[in-house]
Amino acid sequence: MQLSSVPLSLLPLLAAQCLCSLADGPHPRRHDYCVLGAGPAGLQMGHFLQETGRDYVILERNHEPGSFFAIYPRHGRLISINKLFTGRHNPEFNLRHDWNSLLGAVRGRGQPRAPLFSRVSSALYPPAHSLRRYLSLFAQELRLRVRYGVDVAGVSQGTSQGNGEKECDRFDQSQSYTLTDQEGLNYTCRVLLVASGLWEPQQVRFPGWEAVEGYESLPRDGSGFQGQAVLILGKGNSAFETAAALLPHTARIALYSPRPVRLAWQTHYVGDLRAVNTELLDTYQLKSLDGLVDGSVEQLALVRDARGRLHVTLAELLRLHGNDSAATRAAHHHDNFSLRRPFDRVVRCLGFRFNSSIFHSSACPRRAGVARGRFPALSAWFEGRGLPGLFVIGAAAHSRDYRHSAGGFIHGFRYTVRAVHRILEQRYHGHPWPAATLQTSQLLSAILRRVNEASGPYQMFGMLGDIILLQGDSFQYLEEFPLQALAQLTALTGRAVGPGGLLVLVMEYGHSLTDSLGQNRSITDWALAWKSNFLHPVLYYYNTLPSERDMRLRPPGWPLPRPQALHHIVEDFLTEWEGPVSHSQPLRRFLEHCLTSDLRTFYAESCFRFALTSRWPPLSCRQGYLQAQGLVGNARLWRHAVEAGLMEDFHPELANESGRTPPLPGHMTRTGAQLTRVGVSRDDL
Repeated sequence: MQLSSVPLSLLPLLAAQCLCSLADGPHPRRHDYCVLGAGPAGLQMGHFLQETGRDYVILERNHEPGSFFAIYPRHGRLISINKLFTGRHNPEFNLRHDWNSLLGAVRGRGQPRAPLFSRVSSALYPPAHSLRRYLSLFAQELRLRVRYGVDVAGVSQGTSQGNGEKECDRFDQSQSYTLTDQEGLNYTCRVLLVASGLWEPQQVRFPGWEAVEGYESLPRDGSGFQGQAVLILGKGNSAFETAAALLPHTARIALYSPRPVRLAWQTHYVGDLRAVNTELLDTYQLKSLDGLVDGSVEQLALVRDARGRLHVTLAELLRLHGNDSAATRAAHHHDNFSLRRPFDRVVRCLGFRFNSSIFHSSACPRRAGVARGRFPALSAWFEGRGLPGLFVIGAAAHSRDYRHSAGGFIHGFRYTVRAVHRILEQRYHGHPWPAATLQTSQLLSAILRRVNEASGPYQMFGMLGDIILLQGDSFQYLEEFPLQALAQLTALTGRAVGPGGLLVLVMEYGHSLTDSLGQNRSITDWALAWKSNFLHPVLYYYNTLPSERDMRLRPPGWPLPRPQALHHIVEDFLTEWEGPVSHSQPLRRFLEHCLTSDLRTFYAESCFRFALTSRWPPLSCRQGYLQAQGLVGNARLWRHAVEAGLMEDFHPELANESGRTPPLPGHMTRTGAQLTRVGVSRDDL
């Protein structure tokens, strides 16, 4: 590279890298952070590390980012929503309906920083190749430090030696991880961020499993299945995607798995079957030779007959009857057996699992206890259990919210990656979790702003929440903290909980079972907000930080322990929680209960009266009017307040249409009170 082609702003960064390289020599290469994989999560973390000026490298075994999407989905269509038109120009709000863009695509409001996904596709359900193109643009335009063609063959944990005095080494910890590539080159890092995703196909072995074809090897179109009978193992999105591609070509299709179909629009879990893949449900329920069968895959057996067709039976029958081909068939014992007719082909569509084959025993994450061990076991802050400094990000970190939220998908894990980065900044660099400090009189408006525009808690409902640390006349607002780590709030954020306690803002679905499309499926009465079924904001108030024991003993299905006070904001059809009666006023009353303070906002005239008649004016007057701030009332504003149901003592017949301030209410004039206009010069403000 010629220096003349390098922007001046990058010269200090290049110089620092050169100093580190000279100090290390060619082998091994040392970095503070190693990111394993250049998929969406790896690039997202790379962006955050670059923005904060950290020493990092992204290692990718293929020659482009997002190589997973060169193969999957097999039939080329994503199921992530790409909604271009929301009626809003707020980029944070729009991310609620953009499931493919990575964070950092905008800096501030409306200032482009990196590409949004809408640059590469306008389709509601985009083709997979558009995501690969987007990830390439993201990496190129942000100039992320990705080393392509580095196939990591081994990962081990060890103790660093001989580099503790390096000027460019900003870590005191002696723990490190060494990654060895296919050429035998070593990369040593203080923190390892595993973003390799889930790419190993989930397999189940049973008698005759060798005849099963894998989802990963299916052709792009179904022309090779012309006129055939096909059995698909699985009832998830990959199974139904495959069935939809084969339907125009096959004679009949059966989907087989232990559990009935779970529809995403019923469960609110985006990993369940999406409506875009449900064509086979029509042909099943309308009796067109296709169907669904429930049963254990592990108990199956496949027997090939003389014509090469595959008969489905049970492994137990094979064990009992040996080579007696007739007796081993389930149809021989039960003539109404659903799968009694033979199949030409059997296809496995059982999803993917985390591949740990490259990890040495000293650095190998344990298996989580969910999803049959498909994910690594992680702490509530996404660190490997017993592996300090090894974090798992992206789809492989879904064990923390499996079947509960969106952490296994781009529109969910882009926020958990940001949370991990903030934890790294606090732990290794002493930078506390970002927080806005505001006056308590602004608490209501701050909460309403977040519930109406924030995308993180909206997408990662029940998993990421906003923390509000109450500090008397002020509060600190922390966004998108992992709720399961609430007991470690102080250590992970560098922010202490004071005597005023804390509020936690969470987005939740209702816990009661309801027909998602039936009558009376939604609640509109704010007094019954606690019965809301659809996504809505919930506030928890604690006077002290919950302990680890409190978190373990929280009620089933609750994201947090029982609080001292709880408030549900009633669900809204438009997800706009800004109604003065249904949303704002009940929330204000709840906050006043928690703070034991009046949070109403008063016009300047009212504050003037309070200042003359009260030893302790309301909070908004102390932090507004008495600080030379405030809003002067007039007839138009007062009429609006009455029409909104916020005031009752305004009499239109007494108002001067010129907009001048009306007389005092009757109950005050009867006491002999008078309203005197006080002139204020520009110099007094």
